Amino acid sequence: MLKALVLDYGGVLTDPGEDNPAEPPLLTALRKARQHGLKTALLSNADGWWQPPGALTAVLDAAVISGEVGLVKPDTEIYLLTATRLNVKPEECVFVDDLAVNVRGAAKAGMVGVHHRSTRSTLEELEILLAIALRD
Repeated sequence: MLKALVLDYGGVLTDPGEDNPAEPPLLTALRKARQHGLKTALLSNADGWWQPPGALTAVLDAAVISGEVGLVKPDTEIYLLTATRLNVKPEECVFVDDLAVNVRGAAKAGMVGVHHRSTRSTLEELEILLAIALRD
């Protein structure tokens, strides 16, 4: 059973979507996931100086930033660290990234991987995997 949603920042959470919504669709998805009791995390290869925007901190249980932890995607250790910080098993996490190599790294670590190509297709896949509505 999936218990956590882990998203990349650049290219995923920053994707404005196709329909000009008030906020990025995957930010809405994080909010909805938390409302349904899932844990949420950001996993980014950003340097240690970067911090998630304030609007994200309210919807995240964890933020794992490569520059802070000394690990980078697609190294399996960064996905395992993220699961540990969420207090879930890797196989209880679904991870979304716009780079296929990073999705493969997550899958190698035991997570369910979703390759982000468009907000619509990603949300459709996540709604099937998590069995909850993630859109307004």
